[in-house]
Amino acid sequence: MLTPFRATALAILVGSAPSWVAAADFDGSKPLICATIDAHFCDIGEVCYRTLPEVLGAPDFVRINFAKKTIVGSSQRSTAIRYMEAAEGQLLLQGSELGYGWNIALDTKSGGISVTLVNRQDVFVLFGTCTPS
Repeated sequence: MLTPFRATALAILVGSAPSWVAAADFDGSKPLICATIDAHFCDIGEVCYRTLPEVLGAPDFVRINFAKKTIVGSSQRSTAIRYMEAAEGQLLLQGSELGYGWNIALDTKSGGISVTLVNRQDVFVLFGTCTPS
């Protein structure tokens, strides 16, 4: 029979295990599939507006392949990850595509992402979440 101390220790260990597993999912060691959830569009000299990602032409899902250093959108269009940096609590990715520079900040604990696409005239900001694929 378990003593109260051992039962408590076991409960804490079992209850905290999913957070250990989840943290490893978003450290750049596994491919991810990410869904875009929210979007904002800002044009120079104008007020930014909030909309759905599909209204801006953003893919519903993107796949991040860290080993190949690529991001593939739902239309199978691929872009290279040119820069990756692990920072405290996040993984930063950068690249460029179709005249835009893009940045992704991936939360290494939750899998949440913040994405920006920017050129000299406007900015797109997307928010979403990722899961291992």
